[in-house]
Amino acid sequence: MPAGRPTPLGSPSAERAKDPEHEPEHDPEHTADPEPAKAAGHPEHAAVPGPAAPPEHTASRRPFAADLSASVTVFLIALPLSLGIALATGAPLQAGLLSAAVGGIVVGLISGAPLQVSGPAAGLTVVTADLIQQYGWRATCAITALAGLAQLALGSLKVARSALAVSPAIVHGMLAGIGATIALAQLHIVLGGSPQSSPVDNTLALPGQFADLDLAAVSVSAVVIVVLLGWPRLRGRGTGPLRYLPGALAAIVLATGFASLAGLHLPRVDLPSWSSHALAGMPDGPVLGLASAVVTVALVTSVQSLLSAVAIDKLSAAQEGARPMPRADLDKELRAQGAGNVVAGLLGGLPVAGVAVRSSANVAAGAVSRGSAVLHGVWVVLASLLLVGMLELIPLAALGALVMVVGIQMVKISHVRSVQRHREVLVYAATVAGVVVLGVLEGVAVGIAVAVAMSLHRLSRTRVTLERRGEGAAPGAEGADTEAAEDTYLVRVRGQLTFLAVPRLSRVLAQVPPGATVEVELTGSFMDHAAYETLQEWRQSHLAHGGAAELVSATGRRIAEPATAHHCHPWTPWRNHCCVTMPDRPAPAHRLLSGISNFQRNTAPRVREELARLAREGQRPTQLFLTCADSRVVTSMITSSGPGDLFTVRNVGNLVPLPGGAGDDSVSVGDADGGLPATAGTRQDAAGAALPDDSVAAAIEFAVEVLRVESITVCGHSGCGAMQALLDEEAAHGDAPGPAAGVPPTPLRRWLRHGLPSLARARADGPRLVSRPYADDTERVSLANVAQQLDHLRRHPCVRRRLADGSLSLHGMYFHVGEAQGYVLGEQGDFTAVRPGPAALPEHAAADVR
Repeated sequence: MPAGRPTPLGSPSAERAKDPEHEPEHDPEHTADPEPAKAAGHPEHAAVPGPAAPPEHTASRRPFAADLSASVTVFLIALPLSLGIALATGAPLQAGLLSAAVGGIVVGLISGAPLQVSGPAAGLTVVTADLIQQYGWRATCAITALAGLAQLALGSLKVARSALAVSPAIVHGMLAGIGATIALAQLHIVLGGSPQSSPVDNTLALPGQFADLDLAAVSVSAVVIVVLLGWPRLRGRGTGPLRYLPGALAAIVLATGFASLAGLHLPRVDLPSWSSHALAGMPDGPVLGLASAVVTVALVTSVQSLLSAVAIDKLSAAQEGARPMPRADLDKELRAQGAGNVVAGLLGGLPVAGVAVRSSANVAAGAVSRGSAVLHGVWVVLASLLLVGMLELIPLAALGALVMVVGIQMVKISHVRSVQRHREVLVYAATVAGVVVLGVLEGVAVGIAVAVAMSLHRLSRTRVTLERRGEGAAPGAEGADTEAAEDTYLVRVRGQLTFLAVPRLSRVLAQVPPGATVEVELTGSFMDHAAYETLQEWRQSHLAHGGAAELVSATGRRIAEPATAHHCHPWTPWRNHCCVTMPDRPAPAHRLLSGISNFQRNTAPRVREELARLAREGQRPTQLFLTCADSRVVTSMITSSGPGDLFTVRNVGNLVPLPGGAGDDSVSVGDADGGLPATAGTRQDAAGAALPDDSVAAAIEFAVEVLRVESITVCGHSGCGAMQALLDEEAAHGDAPGPAAGVPPTPLRRWLRHGLPSLARARADGPRLVSRPYADDTERVSLANVAQQLDHLRRHPCVRRRLADGSLSLHGMYFHVGEAQGYVLGEQGDFTAVRPGPAALPEHAAADVR
């Protein structure tokens, strides 16, 4: 990129959004090409008006081609994993292929989440293996069908959203416990042995298994593990066609080839004739146990499918250029999953669920409709009929290693960090331990019980403290002032104030000396009747003894205070403090002083430590932000910045005068009397002598040379009065706008001359908005003005030097006030809307924006 070219801060072709809670990290299933297939139905700028649409038959073929390509990618991922999951459960291997086909064709045709791909999922491995061991395979198929009927009933009752009310810590703990159980069981297969009946037994048997290794099985498993861990890095380097090959398939193919070439004698896949495939049979056992099994399968499949559907909604919405997709109908999706489980169970297949990892690969590969999932199911059917000979070459140890890695990666570090941030580690750990030791349903029950206990504990845990304003010493402490009647005290109540906290509250209030001024700050969101009565009785008694007491909320609003007081919640001061009415005092002064008082009460205690650090260390901003003085443009709000982040320069029209002595590129404009021309970047005194206008230049030099900022952003905005004034001048004086003869050369009129090049740029061919046409001429000039002022910046010597050595970058930005929407200037010279959410920036821009 040429030096000084504005970096495209949010180029739409480079934005990628991921759900941190649901997207896998280096999962062997997540192996699709990270860039969507734009040529397959994803126009790069779908919102830009363009030529007429192609003929109908052409338009219908493009989505089909996209779905066809994506279905092949998903099929290559699903094939080895379906076999591996069937092996891990102890079911016939054909059952995995059958469920993959049912999940693709049956569920795909009626799904409420068109881009979701369903099939046998690793999260159901433990449940299914326990059922097979307890009831046998045919009874397990019947339980699967009954669970599908339960899902159909739940979907008809429209309770799908309620299933998402489970705490994420419990869901993540359930998946982690299942993953740990899978990994422990498959580790025995990797080492050449057979898994035991429970995770505890598998753990106890590991020392003996390590003492009796099967080197052939270990070597094949090592090939699979190495390929799975190294394949994402190899694909990331764009190694030809390999970047389109899923890692799971590559691992199985290489391990199979290694075993064949080395002549290793290992158990391999055995696919009996479909004519001998076992169908569902009537379950035999206690009714309560069978009902529990049906509930467990229905619960796990439903929660996993619904969470996956929500995650895929977010992922597809973040795909740039993709055709708009309706939000997932979760009740319809639940019914589709139920229908799939009924069919899979009756035909002798594994339980079916929506899989977030396979579905995310489907979205990333460019799928645009449910056709991709259906076609992937068709490919599975064809493979199970035509590729049996090839599939039977696969060593079982390779499939065991594949499923073991999948199980390990179900324990996600991002989930652990998330529950730690929300202080739910205990719930997560209890759920994991319960699933591993007791089982899935029992583990979830343990997690729910711990979550309820923690909620009750937090509800009853209330901290009540007393401190003296200015000194922070409580009465009775060493050195406390005996003349307490003149002191001011603060009683802080942190947490919910219920009857359980009344004794603690009463003890602290009793320490307040009679006659003192007291402020009781309530930071919780709930106060029951007992606590309210206690506070009111104490307050009345304290007032009767000559004291003063105020009850305030965490936002500083006084409880039962006069209506004329200032009680703005955070950011409502933008509305001109409409909550303040004080007719007896000048409104502007009262608003300002009330706002400052509100800051001292609410904000100052929270930012005092950070401001003290900045006072000690000095300011070290990374960006110079040059914008208009318009009161509607709040820089800290639109950039989510805080103290010390931005070095801000504001003026009328966000103008950057050219430096003095700019040479031939200076813009000459006559003064009001038609006298000597004044070079842009200068002003004239009363005698007509040219004086340099160094205010903006000084700020630029200080930021670039002294503060050593890393980037400069010029930000314009909609409805700019300065740009409208330029247009008015143009309308009044034709193609050569400027002050008319005899009009006084006011400072504002002289200043706006620096915007004349922007007006000329807009008349020529200025930058545009990618997503829509100009709203009006003011917007056209405002956009051109941003680009023009960036050109002026490059003329300043200090900026030019930093641009030449690559230590400084320039950015253009436009903020539409009415839309509350920011736009950034891209490489092509047009402005692109910044998307909400965790959208990634282009690699070459990420280092310039903080």
